[in-house]
Amino acid sequence: MNHALRRLAACVSALALAAPAFAQPLTAVGAGEGEVNIVAWPGYIERGETMKEFDWVTKFEESTGCIVKVKTANTSDEMVALMNEGGFDLVTASGDASLRLIAGKRVQPINVGLIPSWGTVDDRLKNAPWHTVDGVHYGTPYMWGPNVLMYRTDVFPEPPTSWSVVFEEQTLPDGKSNKGRVQAYDGPIHVADAAQYLMHHKPELGITSPYELNAEQYAAALDLLRVQRTLVSRYWHDAFIQMDDFKNEGVVASGSWPFQVNLLQSEGAPIASTIPVEGATGWADTTMMHVDAPNPNCAYMWMEHSLASNLQSDLSVWFGANPAVPAACTDGRGMQTAEGCTKNGLDDFEKIRFWTTPVSKCPQGECVPYYRWVSDYIGVIGGR
Repeated sequence: MNHALRRLAACVSALALAAPAFAQPLTAVGAGEGEVNIVAWPGYIERGETMKEFDWVTKFEESTGCIVKVKTANTSDEMVALMNEGGFDLVTASGDASLRLIAGKRVQPINVGLIPSWGTVDDRLKNAPWHTVDGVHYGTPYMWGPNVLMYRTDVFPEPPTSWSVVFEEQTLPDGKSNKGRVQAYDGPIHVADAAQYLMHHKPELGITSPYELNAEQYAAALDLLRVQRTLVSRYWHDAFIQMDDFKNEGVVASGSWPFQVNLLQSEGAPIASTIPVEGATGWADTTMMHVDAPNPNCAYMWMEHSLASNLQSDLSVWFGANPAVPAACTDGRGMQTAEGCTKNGLDDFEKIRFWTTPVSKCPQGECVPYYRWVSDYIGVIGGR
Protein backbone atom coordinates (compact mmCIF):
# COMPACT_ATOMS: atom_id res chain seq x y z
CA MET A 1 0.00 0.00 0.00
CA ASN A 2 2.69 2.50 0.91
CA HIS A 3 4.42 1.73 -2.40
CA ALA A 4 1.24 2.75 -4.22
CA LEU A 5 1.04 5.93 -2.15
CA ARG A 6 4.61 6.86 -3.04
CA ARG A 7 3.87 6.40 -6.73
CA LEU A 8 0.88 8.68 -6.36
CA ALA A 9 2.83 11.30 -4.47
CA ALA A 10 5.08 11.68 -7.49
CA CYS A 11 2.25 12.26 -9.95
CA VAL A 12 -0.49 14.02 -7.99
CA SER A 13 1.59 17.17 -7.49
CA ALA A 14 1.52 17.84 -11.21
CA LEU A 15 -2.25 17.84 -11.54
CA ALA A 16 -4.10 21.08 -12.10
CA LEU A 17 -7.79 20.50 -11.50
CA ALA A 18 -9.16 22.21 -14.60
CA ALA A 19 -11.13 20.60 -17.41
CA PRO A 20 -8.62 19.05 -19.83
CA ALA A 21 -9.25 18.51 -23.53
CA PHE A 22 -10.76 15.14 -24.48
CA ALA A 23 -11.98 13.43 -27.60
CA GLN A 24 -15.74 13.48 -28.02
CA PRO A 25 -17.66 10.72 -26.21
CA LEU A 26 -19.61 8.03 -28.05
CA THR A 27 -22.68 9.12 -30.00
CA ALA A 28 -24.27 5.67 -30.11
CA VAL A 29 -23.95 2.37 -28.25
CA GLY A 30 -23.09 -0.49 -30.55
CA ALA A 31 -22.66 -4.22 -30.13
CA GLY A 32 -20.91 -5.36 -26.97
CA GLU A 33 -17.29 -6.40 -27.13
CA GLY A 34 -17.82 -9.46 -24.92
CA GLU A 35 -16.48 -8.20 -21.60
CA VAL A 36 -16.19 -5.21 -19.30
CA ASN A 37 -13.35 -4.73 -16.79
CA ILE A 38 -14.19 -2.75 -13.68
CA VAL A 39 -12.10 -1.46 -10.76
CA ALA A 40 -14.50 -1.43 -7.80
CA TRP A 41 -14.76 -1.07 -4.05
CA PRO A 42 -15.27 -4.34 -2.13
CA GLY A 43 -18.92 -5.41 -2.15
CA TYR A 44 -19.92 -3.10 -4.97
CA ILE A 45 -20.30 -5.65 -7.76
CA GLU A 46 -21.78 -8.94 -6.59
CA ARG A 47 -22.65 -12.07 -8.56
CA GLY A 48 -24.11 -14.15 -5.73
CA GLU A 49 -20.82 -15.66 -4.60
CA THR A 50 -20.85 -14.05 -1.14
CA MET A 51 -24.61 -14.40 -0.60
CA LYS A 52 -26.70 -15.90 -3.39
CA GLU A 53 -29.53 -13.38 -3.12
CA PHE A 54 -27.17 -10.51 -3.92
CA ASP A 55 -26.42 -10.86 -7.62
CA TRP A 56 -26.62 -8.02 -10.14
CA VAL A 57 -24.10 -9.45 -12.59
CA THR A 58 -25.48 -12.75 -13.88
CA LYS A 59 -28.56 -11.37 -15.66
CA PHE A 60 -26.53 -8.51 -17.12
CA GLU A 61 -24.07 -10.98 -18.62
CA GLU A 62 -26.91 -13.09 -20.01
CA SER A 63 -28.73 -10.17 -21.60
CA THR A 64 -25.70 -8.33 -23.03
CA GLY A 65 -23.04 -10.98 -23.62
CA CYS A 66 -20.62 -8.73 -21.70
CA ILE A 67 -18.72 -10.78 -19.11
CA VAL A 68 -18.03 -8.69 -16.00
CA LYS A 69 -14.49 -8.84 -14.64
CA VAL A 70 -13.79 -7.04 -11.37
CA LYS A 71 -10.55 -5.87 -9.80
CA THR A 72 -11.16 -4.94 -6.18
CA ALA A 73 -9.38 -1.87 -4.78
CA ASN A 74 -9.38 -0.98 -1.10
CA THR A 75 -8.51 2.72 -1.29
CA SER A 76 -8.99 5.60 -3.70
CA ASP A 77 -5.24 5.75 -4.21
CA GLU A 78 -5.18 2.14 -5.37
CA MET A 79 -7.93 3.00 -7.84
CA VAL A 80 -5.98 5.94 -9.25
CA ALA A 81 -2.84 3.80 -9.56
CA LEU A 82 -4.75 1.06 -11.41
CA MET A 83 -6.42 3.54 -13.76
CA ASN A 84 -3.03 5.12 -14.46
CA GLU A 85 -1.73 1.70 -15.47
CA GLY A 86 -4.70 1.18 -17.82
CA GLY A 87 -6.43 -1.87 -19.23
CA PHE A 88 -9.72 -1.20 -17.43
CA ASP A 89 -13.04 0.10 -18.71
CA LEU A 90 -14.69 1.49 -15.59
CA VAL A 91 -13.96 2.49 -12.00
CA THR A 92 -16.28 3.21 -9.06
CA ALA A 93 -14.38 6.30 -7.94
CA SER A 94 -14.95 8.32 -4.79
CA GLY A 95 -14.66 12.10 -4.72
CA ASP A 96 -11.05 12.08 -3.54
CA ALA A 97 -10.10 10.22 -6.73
CA SER A 98 -12.53 11.40 -9.39
CA LEU A 99 -11.12 14.90 -9.94
CA ARG A 100 -7.60 13.50 -10.05
CA LEU A 101 -8.69 11.07 -12.74
CA ILE A 102 -10.31 13.86 -14.74
CA ALA A 103 -7.33 16.20 -14.44
CA GLY A 104 -4.94 13.38 -15.25
CA LYS A 105 -6.93 12.50 -18.39
CA ARG A 106 -7.51 8.97 -17.17
CA VAL A 107 -11.30 9.10 -17.67
CA GLN A 108 -13.45 10.43 -20.47
CA PRO A 109 -16.61 12.54 -20.70
CA ILE A 110 -19.86 10.60 -20.63
CA ASN A 111 -22.70 11.11 -23.10
CA VAL A 112 -25.62 10.99 -20.68
CA GLY A 113 -27.94 10.88 -23.68
CA LEU A 114 -26.82 7.27 -24.16
CA ILE A 115 -27.92 6.39 -20.63
CA PRO A 116 -31.75 6.16 -20.64
CA SER A 117 -31.96 6.00 -16.84
CA TRP A 118 -30.05 9.26 -16.32
CA GLY A 119 -33.30 11.08 -15.58
CA THR A 120 -33.91 8.83 -12.55
CA VAL A 121 -30.68 9.91 -10.79
CA ASP A 122 -31.00 11.88 -7.55
CA ASP A 123 -31.00 15.57 -8.47
CA ARG A 124 -28.48 16.18 -5.68
CA LEU A 125 -25.98 14.00 -7.55
CA LYS A 126 -26.57 14.79 -11.24
CA ASN A 127 -24.25 17.78 -11.35
CA ALA A 128 -22.12 17.02 -8.31
CA PRO A 129 -18.71 18.74 -8.47
CA TRP A 130 -16.77 15.51 -7.98
CA HIS A 131 -17.79 14.24 -11.45
CA THR A 132 -18.93 17.38 -13.29
CA VAL A 133 -16.38 19.94 -14.55
CA ASP A 134 -17.49 23.00 -16.54
CA GLY A 135 -20.84 21.36 -17.13
CA VAL A 136 -19.31 18.16 -18.53
CA HIS A 137 -20.18 14.84 -16.88
CA TYR A 138 -17.42 12.30 -16.36
CA GLY A 139 -19.49 9.47 -14.93
CA THR A 140 -22.75 8.18 -13.54
CA PRO A 141 -23.47 8.30 -9.78
CA TYR A 142 -23.51 4.89 -8.10
CA MET A 143 -23.81 4.99 -4.29
CA TRP A 144 -23.12 7.31 -1.35
CA GLY A 145 -22.87 7.19 2.41
CA PRO A 146 -21.02 8.23 5.58
CA ASN A 147 -17.83 6.99 7.17
CA VAL A 148 -19.25 5.67 10.43
CA LEU A 149 -17.73 4.91 13.83
CA MET A 150 -18.01 1.13 14.18
CA TYR A 151 -17.78 -0.26 17.72
CA ARG A 152 -18.29 -3.41 19.77
CA THR A 153 -21.43 -3.27 21.87
CA ASP A 154 -19.91 -5.52 24.54
CA VAL A 155 -17.38 -2.73 25.21
CA PHE A 156 -19.68 0.24 24.60
CA PRO A 157 -23.14 -0.43 26.16
CA GLU A 158 -24.13 2.99 24.81
CA PRO A 159 -22.98 4.42 21.46
CA PRO A 160 -19.80 6.51 21.73
CA THR A 161 -20.70 10.17 21.45
CA SER A 162 -17.33 11.38 20.16
CA TRP A 163 -14.60 10.32 17.72
CA SER A 164 -12.24 10.89 20.67
CA VAL A 165 -12.35 7.14 21.34
CA VAL A 166 -10.09 6.65 18.30
CA PHE A 167 -8.12 9.92 18.46
CA GLU A 168 -7.16 10.38 22.12
CA GLU A 169 -6.00 7.91 24.77
CA GLN A 170 -8.73 7.21 27.30
CA THR A 171 -10.34 4.55 29.44
CA LEU A 172 -13.24 2.85 27.70
CA PRO A 173 -16.49 1.75 29.41
CA ASP A 174 -15.04 -1.72 30.07
CA GLY A 175 -12.38 -0.12 32.29
CA LYS A 176 -9.51 -0.71 29.87
CA SER A 177 -7.50 1.74 27.81
CA ASN A 178 -8.22 2.19 24.11
CA LYS A 179 -4.50 1.92 23.37
CA GLY A 180 -3.88 -0.89 20.88
CA ARG A 181 -7.61 -1.53 20.50
CA VAL A 182 -8.57 0.96 17.80
CA GLN A 183 -7.87 1.36 14.10
CA ALA A 184 -7.55 4.16 11.54
CA TYR A 185 -7.98 4.24 7.78
CA ASP A 186 -4.89 3.51 5.69
CA GLY A 187 -5.34 6.40 3.26
CA PRO A 188 -4.23 10.05 3.16
CA ILE A 189 -7.84 11.20 3.05
CA HIS A 190 -7.98 10.25 6.74
CA VAL A 191 -6.31 13.61 7.38
CA ALA A 192 -9.78 15.05 6.75
CA ASP A 193 -11.23 13.01 9.61
CA ALA A 194 -8.68 14.54 11.96
CA ALA A 195 -9.46 18.00 10.59
CA GLN A 196 -13.17 17.48 11.10
CA TYR A 197 -12.55 16.43 14.69
CA LEU A 198 -10.56 19.62 15.23
CA MET A 199 -13.33 21.74 13.67
CA HIS A 200 -15.48 20.77 16.64
CA HIS A 201 -12.89 20.71 19.43
CA LYS A 202 -10.58 23.55 18.38
CA PRO A 203 -12.76 26.14 16.66
CA GLU A 204 -10.02 28.72 17.17
CA LEU A 205 -8.18 27.07 14.27
CA GLY A 206 -10.86 28.41 11.96
CA ILE A 207 -11.27 25.24 9.87
CA THR A 208 -14.29 25.59 7.58
CA SER A 209 -13.72 22.50 5.43
CA PRO A 210 -11.69 19.41 6.34
CA TYR A 211 -10.37 19.36 2.74
CA GLU A 212 -9.21 23.00 2.72
CA LEU A 213 -6.45 23.39 5.30
CA ASN A 214 -3.88 26.14 5.58
CA ALA A 215 -0.44 25.41 6.97
CA GLU A 216 -1.42 25.91 10.62
CA GLN A 217 -4.62 23.87 10.36
CA TYR A 218 -2.84 21.10 8.50
CA ALA A 219 -0.06 20.96 11.10
CA ALA A 220 -2.66 20.60 13.85
CA ALA A 221 -4.32 17.73 12.00
CA LEU A 222 -0.98 15.94 11.60
CA ASP A 223 -0.22 16.42 15.29
CA LEU A 224 -3.54 14.77 16.17
CA LEU A 225 -2.79 11.91 13.79
CA ARG A 226 0.59 11.39 15.49
CA VAL A 227 -1.25 11.04 18.79
CA GLN A 228 -3.60 8.55 17.17
CA ARG A 229 -0.57 6.62 15.89
CA THR A 230 0.27 5.68 19.49
CA LEU A 231 -3.18 4.09 19.88
CA VAL A 232 -3.69 2.28 16.57
CA SER A 233 -3.20 -1.46 16.34
CA ARG A 234 -3.57 -1.51 12.54
CA TYR A 235 -4.19 0.95 9.74
CA TRP A 236 -6.92 -0.80 7.78
CA HIS A 237 -7.65 -0.73 4.09
CA ASP A 238 -9.00 -4.23 3.54
CA ALA A 239 -12.62 -4.40 4.71
CA PHE A 240 -12.48 -8.13 5.37
CA ILE A 241 -9.29 -7.92 7.41
CA GLN A 242 -10.88 -5.18 9.48
CA MET A 243 -13.89 -7.41 10.14
CA ASP A 244 -11.59 -10.23 11.25
CA ASP A 245 -9.75 -7.83 13.56
CA PHE A 246 -13.04 -6.86 15.23
CA LYS A 247 -13.95 -10.52 15.68
CA ASN A 248 -10.60 -12.01 16.64
CA GLU A 249 -7.90 -9.42 17.37
CA GLY A 250 -9.40 -7.32 20.14
CA VAL A 251 -10.24 -4.23 18.06
CA VAL A 252 -13.21 -2.41 19.58
CA ALA A 253 -13.61 0.88 17.66
CA SER A 254 -12.69 2.35 14.29
CA GLY A 255 -13.86 4.48 11.46
CA SER A 256 -15.48 2.12 8.97
CA TRP A 257 -18.09 1.71 6.23
CA PRO A 258 -21.68 0.48 6.60
CA PHE A 259 -20.61 -2.56 4.53
CA GLN A 260 -18.50 -4.01 7.35
CA VAL A 261 -21.13 -3.15 9.96
CA ASN A 262 -23.87 -4.95 8.04
CA LEU A 263 -21.82 -8.08 7.38
CA LEU A 264 -20.64 -8.39 10.97
CA GLN A 265 -24.19 -7.90 12.27
CA SER A 266 -25.45 -10.54 9.84
CA GLU A 267 -22.96 -12.96 11.44
CA GLY A 268 -24.29 -12.14 14.91
CA ALA A 269 -21.23 -10.19 16.04
CA PRO A 270 -21.78 -7.58 18.82
CA ILE A 271 -21.29 -4.68 16.42
CA ALA A 272 -23.04 -1.35 15.91
CA SER A 273 -22.20 2.02 14.38
CA THR A 274 -22.88 5.68 15.00
CA ILE A 275 -22.11 9.16 13.71
CA PRO A 276 -20.69 11.05 16.72
CA VAL A 277 -21.25 14.69 17.62
CA GLU A 278 -18.42 15.91 15.39
CA GLY A 279 -20.21 14.59 12.30
CA ALA A 280 -18.77 12.43 9.55
CA THR A 281 -16.87 12.52 6.32
CA GLY A 282 -18.33 10.41 3.56
CA TRP A 283 -18.12 9.23 0.00
CA ALA A 284 -20.21 9.65 -3.11
CA ASP A 285 -19.02 7.21 -5.74
CA THR A 286 -19.20 7.60 -9.50
CA THR A 287 -18.84 4.99 -12.24
CA MET A 288 -16.25 6.55 -14.56
CA MET A 289 -14.98 5.34 -17.93
CA HIS A 290 -11.29 5.03 -18.76
CA VAL A 291 -10.12 7.35 -21.52
CA ASP A 292 -8.79 4.31 -23.41
CA ALA A 293 -11.53 1.86 -22.42
CA PRO A 294 -11.08 -1.24 -24.61
CA ASN A 295 -14.78 -2.15 -24.30
CA PRO A 296 -16.73 1.12 -24.48
CA ASN A 297 -20.03 -0.39 -25.63
CA CYS A 298 -20.13 -2.90 -22.79
CA ALA A 299 -19.07 -0.06 -20.47
CA TYR A 300 -22.07 2.07 -21.48
CA MET A 301 -24.34 -0.96 -21.09
CA TRP A 302 -23.03 -1.47 -17.55
CA MET A 303 -23.48 2.19 -16.62
CA GLU A 304 -27.12 2.00 -17.71
CA HIS A 305 -27.56 -1.31 -15.87
CA SER A 306 -26.00 0.16 -12.72
CA LEU A 307 -28.83 2.72 -12.48
CA ALA A 308 -31.63 0.13 -12.52
CA SER A 309 -33.68 0.69 -9.40
CA ASN A 310 -33.68 -3.00 -8.42
CA LEU A 311 -29.85 -3.11 -8.57
CA GLN A 312 -29.62 0.17 -6.65
CA SER A 313 -32.12 -1.14 -4.11
CA ASP A 314 -30.31 -4.42 -3.47
CA LEU A 315 -26.90 -2.72 -3.38
CA SER A 316 -28.26 -0.26 -0.83
CA VAL A 317 -29.31 -3.14 1.42
CA TRP A 318 -26.08 -5.07 0.86
CA PHE A 319 -23.72 -2.15 1.46
CA GLY A 320 -25.81 -0.24 3.97
CA ALA A 321 -25.53 2.93 1.92
CA ASN A 322 -27.77 5.17 -0.16
CA PRO A 323 -28.81 4.64 -3.77
CA ALA A 324 -28.11 7.15 -6.51
CA VAL A 325 -31.66 6.50 -7.73
CA PRO A 326 -34.26 7.57 -5.12
CA ALA A 327 -36.95 5.29 -6.57
CA ALA A 328 -34.85 2.35 -5.37
CA CYS A 329 -36.12 3.13 -1.87
CA THR A 330 -39.80 3.00 -2.71
CA ASP A 331 -40.74 1.25 -5.94
CA GLY A 332 -40.58 -2.29 -4.52
CA ARG A 333 -38.43 -3.69 -7.35
CA GLY A 334 -35.64 -4.61 -4.93
CA MET A 335 -35.08 -5.40 -1.28
CA GLN A 336 -34.78 -1.84 0.04
CA THR A 337 -37.60 0.12 1.65
CA ALA A 338 -38.21 3.77 2.45
CA GLU A 339 -37.53 3.01 6.11
CA GLY A 340 -34.27 1.30 5.21
CA CYS A 341 -33.09 4.28 3.17
CA THR A 342 -33.93 6.60 6.05
CA LYS A 343 -31.91 4.37 8.38
CA ASN A 344 -28.99 4.48 5.94
CA GLY A 345 -29.06 8.29 6.06
CA LEU A 346 -30.83 9.28 2.85
CA ASP A 347 -31.96 12.51 4.51
CA ASP A 348 -28.49 13.32 5.90
CA PHE A 349 -26.91 14.31 2.57
CA GLU A 350 -26.28 17.90 3.68
CA LYS A 351 -24.65 16.75 6.94
CA ILE A 352 -21.89 14.70 5.30
CA ARG A 353 -18.62 16.27 4.21
CA PHE A 354 -17.94 14.21 1.12
CA TRP A 355 -14.42 13.19 0.14
CA THR A 356 -12.86 15.57 -2.34
CA THR A 357 -9.34 16.19 -3.58
CA PRO A 358 -7.46 18.87 -1.59
CA VAL A 359 -5.86 21.47 -3.86
CA SER A 360 -3.51 24.39 -3.23
CA LYS A 361 -5.94 27.16 -4.25
CA CYS A 362 -8.90 27.42 -1.91
CA PRO A 363 -11.30 30.13 -0.66
CA GLN A 364 -9.01 31.04 2.25
CA GLY A 365 -5.99 31.46 -0.04
CA GLU A 366 -3.20 28.89 0.05
CA CYS A 367 -4.07 25.39 1.21
CA VAL A 368 -2.01 22.23 1.52
CA PRO A 369 -2.47 20.14 -1.67
CA TYR A 370 -3.10 16.42 -1.81
CA TYR A 371 0.42 15.35 -2.75
CA ARG A 372 1.52 16.66 0.65
CA TRP A 373 -1.26 14.67 2.33
CA VAL A 374 0.10 11.54 0.64
CA SER A 375 3.75 11.99 1.64
CA ASP A 376 3.01 13.28 5.15
CA TYR A 377 0.53 10.52 5.95
CA ILE A 378 3.14 7.95 5.00
CA GLY A 379 5.36 9.65 7.55
CA VAL A 380 2.68 9.54 10.23
CA ILE A 381 2.08 5.83 9.69
CA GLY A 382 5.83 5.29 9.81
CA GLY A 383 6.05 7.05 13.16
CA ARG A 384 7.53 10.34 11.91
